[in-house]
Amino acid sequence: MATLDRQNLLEQLQQTWHQTIPVSEFMQITPLAFDDAEFSVTAPLAPNINLHQTMFAGSISTLMTLTGWGMLWLQQQLAEVDGEIVLADANVRYLAPIDSKPVAKVWWPETELAKLAQGRRVKVRLEVELYCQDKLCATFSGLYVSMPKS
Repeated sequence: MATLDRQNLLEQLQQTWHQTIPVSEFMQITPLAFDDAEFSVTAPLAPNINLHQTMFAGSISTLMTLTGWGMLWLQQQLAEVDGEIVLADANVRYLAPIDSKPVAKVWWPETELAKLAQGRRVKVRLEVELYCQDKLCATFSGLYVSMPKS
């Protein structure tokens, strides 16, 4: 897929987030890069800050949840299949305070999405890491389920 097409996909994803998950727009969550296997996302600290002048735990969780959700959405676009994506289970570990612009990264595990086209749901566990100036500050493990659209 051409770089321009990937950029277009990232813009579509951001529009989808803003239209369907309004907090993503307030948090200013922005896709950074996607190369089929790795996806990265960021958000500025200012609208996501807490009383300690670090990133609010809820914002951290939301950023990592949407990073995983976005990766599955992008993979569905590449596979030309459509499904309703939900988060079925998640675990967040907060390892260090985030006091500068975070970058969340997720890698795609080999997962077959063709079942969606056959009317069956797909489950995928995604591991998201959140970095602050190259330091690992949080991890997220999420089980996403994509159900065929009826």
